[in-house]
Amino acid sequence: MHVVKNFLVRRNPQVLAILLALGIGFWVASGVVTGKALRSKAPEPDAKPAGQVMNLVRVRPITVEAHEGEVVMYGRTEAVTSAELAAETNGQVIRRHVARGTWVKKGVALFQLAMDDRNSRLEEAEALVNYQTIAFNAAKRLSQKQFQSKVKLAEARASLAKAEAALASIRLDIRRTTVRAPIDGYVETQTVDVGNYVKAGDVVATLVSLNPMRIVAQVTERNVTRLRKGGAAFAVLPNGRTLAGDVRYISKVGRLETRTFRVEVWIDNADGTVLEGLTAELKIPTGSEPAHLVSPAVLTLNDKGVMGVKAVSAAGRVVFHPVRILADTPEGIWLGGLPKKLNLITVGQEFVRAGQMVRTKDDTAAMLIQGDAKSQNDERYY
Repeated sequence: MHVVKNFLVRRNPQVLAILLALGIGFWVASGVVTGKALRSKAPEPDAKPAGQVMNLVRVRPITVEAHEGEVVMYGRTEAVTSAELAAETNGQVIRRHVARGTWVKKGVALFQLAMDDRNSRLEEAEALVNYQTIAFNAAKRLSQKQFQSKVKLAEARASLAKAEAALASIRLDIRRTTVRAPIDGYVETQTVDVGNYVKAGDVVATLVSLNPMRIVAQVTERNVTRLRKGGAAFAVLPNGRTLAGDVRYISKVGRLETRTFRVEVWIDNADGTVLEGLTAELKIPTGSEPAHLVSPAVLTLNDKGVMGVKAVSAAGRVVFHPVRILADTPEGIWLGGLPKKLNLITVGQEFVRAGQMVRTKDDTAAMLIQGDAKSQNDERYY
């Protein structure tokens, strides 16, 4: 047989190829006919590679606590009362009574304008009033004796009233030549000096009152509903000084650009030591509220960009919980919106997804060290 095979290969190699192909065909066909199909050795699509285990994460049980909440924002000091002082009559400045920066009481003279011909016009107006008074009295006596009509009496009364009005006008104009402070406060600016000519309506000085003082800040739309008008507030100045005050104003309309709302806190400043324009940190208590104190490192985002934390349910599945940041302190951040109790994932939260089954390890240390990882049979946190 061997001799025949060698002969066939030497003489006709195509014959051997045909015989081999027929043999393979008969072998495959025999499996189809007998029902014994060949079994694939490849693993099923859902089968896990040998040795793979569920992801391991570190968890720490946390419980809700009572947190004294507060809203913290930054603002600036601003005077509650200020006034731009304008001249009420025309004239040349002939005297400046106080210097810039002086504290003055309401009614104190700041500038003196020239009288010009006002005294002459005053004498003329007074003389006219005297004449019209005599004329009116005479017309009144004649009317009583029916020697003069009531029309003449009315004309005399009108002339007297006109003269009195002119007298009052010149007296008022003379009083306005002395420019006086309209409020108690500091003379912040003076825009005119001796020799300048001013017209009615020209601003000559600016006064500012520093008591009370207000701190103006912008609160976010998330926190504006936590504030209430009349609530207590505290302001911390750049020098570390803390002053108590109260919320006097919360805007009902937010800024379209920033989605923030104006808040005003008034503080007492009787000694005038708090200046306008200082940066101040505002702390407004919002009362006790349930919260959890955690490390900022546990925060994560879901697929929609919502900030939250991941925890492990009793069934061993990962659960995503959206949160609200209530406060950021040196000890950690206070979160709102979480269940009263949960097993918080502290290590590995970025490598597991919601709904995934995981293995857990109790987080008894503040952080995972390399030596501890090696001692756990090369356990990895995903």
